[in-house]
Amino acid sequence: MATHSYSILPSSSSSSIHGQNHQRLNFSSYIAKRVLPAKVSFHSRRNYHLNVVLMQDVIAGAVATPATPVENETPFKKLRDGFLSSVPSTQEFKEAASFDVSKDESTVSITVVGASGDLAKKKIFPALFALYYEGCLPKHFTIFGYARSKMTDAELRNMVSKTLACRIDKRENCGEKIDQFLKRCFYHSGQYDSQENFAELDKKLKEHEGGRVSNRLFYLSIPPNIFIDAVKCTSSSASSGIGWTRVIVEKPFGRDSDSSAALTKALKQYLEEDQIFRIDHYLGKELVENLSVLRFSNLIFEPLWSRQYIRNVQLIFSEDFGTEGRGGYFDNYGILRDIMQNHLLQILALFAMETPVSLDAEDIRNEKVKVLRSMRPLQLEDVVVGQYKSHTKGGVTYPAYIDDNTVPKGSLTPTFAAAALFIDNARWDGVPFLMKAGKALHKKRCALLH
Repeated sequence: MATHSYSILPSSSSSSIHGQNHQRLNFSSYIAKRVLPAKVSFHSRRNYHLNVVLMQDVIAGAVATPATPVENETPFKKLRDGFLSSVPSTQEFKEAASFDVSKDESTVSITVVGASGDLAKKKIFPALFALYYEGCLPKHFTIFGYARSKMTDAELRNMVSKTLACRIDKRENCGEKIDQFLKRCFYHSGQYDSQENFAELDKKLKEHEGGRVSNRLFYLSIPPNIFIDAVKCTSSSASSGIGWTRVIVEKPFGRDSDSSAALTKALKQYLEEDQIFRIDHYLGKELVENLSVLRFSNLIFEPLWSRQYIRNVQLIFSEDFGTEGRGGYFDNYGILRDIMQNHLLQILALFAMETPVSLDAEDIRNEKVKVLRSMRPLQLEDVVVGQYKSHTKGGVTYPAYIDDNTVPKGSLTPTFAAAALFIDNARWDGVPFLMKAGKALHKKRCALLH
């Protein structure tokens, strides 16, 4: 039996939760919309920015349809029909992917900056493989990993292969697909602030592009304190000469509103706004994306989705492991900034928002912002923070957070937090939204309960 122990941190170590208004995209939607030809998208052109979250607890057997058809063309019906009609089939994906009059003359080079990191191994490369497996990447593409770690192409492929799986279906031989995908993966080692190293990467990219029109996508899976260095080097030494160049920046995007604004200003020294894509990978979960479909395409839920029928809403994120050598990164942010102010706050906004006037990205963003602006400022008495201590699980003793060699001695950074938030509007007045997030808890769990 696992025994976990947590200590409550003093209130002075609490961090405030900062909501960010930047649009966030899920990775698969972005790749399908931007990397593929203009006709290809994971959703329709109108709603590829829509990132919504729903856990299995909510949707299991919960899809319902109205008992009688609605005769009049109401805005709600149009929105519902938009959600349902914008979900394409696999065959439609493949047919769309084949539509590109210049497909033999252009190529896409995807560079994962920070390729040796945990996020790249667990999320980014598997997501790219899923797109490849479904035939949603263009004919000519190359994937490069870039990081400071010394590694060969073969070592990168070996590392990546351990996280790949054909989770979608078994229509085609999984092993063959993985081998074909790995042959498109290469590696280049370099510093994130070295224009010389990025120039060397540029040379390798050109070799693989073979003289075709080159479109380049850089995914920055690195801490935000080195975003600017990497973007500067990318812009000056590795951008495409005749195609497009785009950059995806991973959360956290700064520590608060001021640092987020400063980061945006710095990025715009080297990139236009339409080249920058801010991503929250958590919102790319397949089941997560069903929340708006469940709500807005089922008329039965609209009158029930309010304070009259919902006593409270719980957003729960728990992991059954600690920092495990990632304490250096985690200690700079803590559980509030690492999980709550981005992952969970985005989910809350999507859950609580009013019906958008359309599926356009700006309309969805506007509804999310209204929710955030309606929230009461978080009070200290509504927050509890803690830090995990040494614990035993399966007969194995695991160290406390402060015993991690990568964590500063005496750190008071919270690894657990619970907060009660309130939205002061007509729909949610008086309903507490309870956020809970922590590491080294009893079990791994992601849930949205109401």
